[in-house]
Amino acid sequence: MIKIFNYFRDSYKELMEKVTWPTWPQLQQSTMIVIAATIVITLIVLAMDTVAGNGMKFIYRQLY
Repeated sequence: MIKIFNYFRDSYKELMEKVTWPTWPQLQQSTMIVIAATIVITLIVLAMDTVAGNGMKFIYRQLY
């Protein structure tokens, strides 16, 4: 039981004393980068899906 207590105590201590938390402007900047990357990747996947879908429709029209 003492090992569990020590684990939680050490985890709390590490989070409060050893971790360098980002400032509010750094957090906002990182959030904007993640949102922009998510939008770009979403658009790339959408384009790939559209091209693949249209390609499959073209192939099916040629076969039937």
